[in-house]
Amino acid sequence: MVTAEENRLLTQSGPGTPGGSVLRRYWQPAALTEELDGDRPLVPVTLLGEELVLFRNEESELGLIGRSCPHRGVDLCFGRLEDGGLRCPFHGWLFDATGACLETPAEPAGSTFCQRVKHVGYPVVERNGIVWAYLGDGSPPPLPTFDCFAAPPTHVFSFKGLWQCNWLQSHEVGIDPAHAQFLHRFLQDDTQEYGRQFRDLVADTGVPMTKLMREASPPTITAEDTDFGFRLRSTRDFRGQLTHVRVSNCIFPNAITIAMSRSMSITQWHVPVDDVSSYWYAMFVSFDGPVDADVMRNQRITQVELPGYRPTTGIASQWGYDAEEQRTETYTGMGRDINVHDQWAVESQGPIFDRTKEQLSPADIGIRTHRRMFLAALGDAAASSAPLPGQGQPFHGPIAIDAVTDHPPGEPGFDDACDHAWRELDRSRRLASTWATPLS
Repeated sequence: MVTAEENRLLTQSGPGTPGGSVLRRYWQPAALTEELDGDRPLVPVTLLGEELVLFRNEESELGLIGRSCPHRGVDLCFGRLEDGGLRCPFHGWLFDATGACLETPAEPAGSTFCQRVKHVGYPVVERNGIVWAYLGDGSPPPLPTFDCFAAPPTHVFSFKGLWQCNWLQSHEVGIDPAHAQFLHRFLQDDTQEYGRQFRDLVADTGVPMTKLMREASPPTITAEDTDFGFRLRSTRDFRGQLTHVRVSNCIFPNAITIAMSRSMSITQWHVPVDDVSSYWYAMFVSFDGPVDADVMRNQRITQVELPGYRPTTGIASQWGYDAEEQRTETYTGMGRDINVHDQWAVESQGPIFDRTKEQLSPADIGIRTHRRMFLAALGDAAASSAPLPGQGQPFHGPIAIDAVTDHPPGEPGFDDACDHAWRELDRSRRLASTWATPLS
């Protein structure tokens, strides 16, 4: 259980808040690259409680600047994209991609007033379908070399969705391996249909993941600190025949990497819009052949409303709940898209869950680990006394995979056998990949 003060520190993300200061020390997704497609490459962005505007100028430079004009406060989303920047229609002030004011044409000829204008501007960079922003002080760190950044664009598909809840609720569902056996349970097996639990077989066993999640024992979950955050390992006994080993990761402070199938992983950021809404940004990475981006986008775009990527289902529609489906097909009765299951789990807690009322169990080790890490980082960020987790390190991976071992649980060497199984399976897929390199 956390205190009311700790809950406030964990959930507030706006400018000037301790939590917001931590999140601003990391690159955060600001928009999908596709949002800048079309004749007018400009989109409003609200990120970490700050209202901004993202645009691409005639030289294809990206700019992320304050949405409110520093002159009289009008909305720059209605500005003119011209002369290498964004021009305010009110008095013609022109801002470049960094936020510098280049012109104040209503002033007398020869005026140098524009040189004294200060406006908000943040560094941005594009990578594999997402525009990334750094809202912290000083120079930004290098973008990490995670698989989702190292893979060629042909092997990555990126998408996002809006959830009506605090970012921490979104993040905590991703570091909770125990929920998959219940929230995402399907009462029948069909590994081909989009949206079913990871739509894959377990390693080389021929056992559908849906079957394993119904019939396996409850997981034994361990957490291991890493340079990027921590690794979660979940083991489940299946009928006494094999042990399923699932490895997932928390990339501090607000991302996860999980396995989707033997050949694909998902790295997902949970990004505060403000304290009561958040976006998830997912990067699907293929270790095998190129992704079919058109198919993957078409499967998902019908489930959201543009331009905000707001889900078509939610509290108003009871997340699509159907009692008959719950009796006969799915554990939730909320359809076959596991993203909707997660949406219900995080939104039904309310905009900001009161964690003083929760009762965590031993299976919630990932949630407890992350909260301790985040609360510790608040002090480090305030004092600037130490690098935060994941800063200044040459990262790779992280590995997210499902494997199996026939080593009996409880017998000597079981933990080593589990670790050998997932590391060797990852090594083999990287050796077979055209872009990934084996990790030590």
